[in-house]
Amino acid sequence: MKEFINAFQNGSRLSPESMEDLFDALLAETDETAVKDLLTKWNAKGTNEDELFVLASIMRSRCKKISTHHKAFIDCVGTGGSRAKTFNISTAAAFITAGAGVAVAKHGNKAATSNSGSADVLSELGIEPAVGSDAAEKCLNEIGICFMYAPNFHRLSPTLAKVRRELGIPTIFNNLGPLCNPANAPHQVIGVWDRALIEPTANVLARLGTKRSWVVHGSDGLDEITLNDKTFAAEISDGKVRLFTIEPADFGFENEDIEKLKCKNAAESAFVICSILSGENKSAAFKIAIMNSAAAIYISGAADTLKGAAQMAAESVRSGNAMKKLEELAAATGG
Repeated sequence: MKEFINAFQNGSRLSPESMEDLFDALLAETDETAVKDLLTKWNAKGTNEDELFVLASIMRSRCKKISTHHKAFIDCVGTGGSRAKTFNISTAAAFITAGAGVAVAKHGNKAATSNSGSADVLSELGIEPAVGSDAAEKCLNEIGICFMYAPNFHRLSPTLAKVRRELGIPTIFNNLGPLCNPANAPHQVIGVWDRALIEPTANVLARLGTKRSWVVHGSDGLDEITLNDKTFAAEISDGKVRLFTIEPADFGFENEDIEKLKCKNAAESAFVICSILSGENKSAAFKIAIMNSAAAIYISGAADTLKGAAQMAAESVRSGNAMKKLEELAAATGG
């Protein structure tokens, strides 16, 4: 560990072979001070595309995997680290997307740098997030939505998780998790906390062989598609990356402030999600969830336009299908 800490302090770039040694050393390390020092020095040096690609490749090769009969399915996920601290937008979008007929293989964890991680809010919604691979695979194939709790699919370090929570700032592991979906989702909408991460993350997805995906960052700092203003994005398709921007108008909405979307904890986030899926909430929270679901629907190929995808997402809520997906997942996991 000391060797890698010194290398990062000196701004050195590690070879792919050294990156694997680093990863193994980090997983084995139980000294919290050493892990904190390494992550701090790594952040100060800055992470690069090659580091992200090599680590994602390692984690993908080592993780437990699930398979599915679905040809087109998606993972919609934020990296965390955003200053906005909103309700779990991508989790709400996942149920809406599944209710619209697009299967969702969602991958996530408990909060490390946010007020509520996807696993935290799912627990509040009555869903057991930490099911095994067999149960997750069954949910994906039979219900059309599953949650894959990262510690059950990847060999992770409790020391690393604790240090990340204590640091409270995003690290390479915020960006790494969404790139390591155990179902190998061919489509993803990944929200990043920093605009500078859009292109390298997209390049890594292209190198990993994604079919068609988006990487997004709200101009207000949100690690989702924002309702407040424009969203910077990259589309990855056929190994090529295209940078562009989108706005609420592209989905049929007007710009709205997202200040009221902040939540202090998972319980508050769960309340907002339930109000959206039940159709009671038609405020900014509903609109931003529809927009992020629409992006997933569109990327999967189920709609030809973003406005058309937004209409499908709204119908998923209106029909009760989105809420039904939540209830079915809760029943299947025994949460």
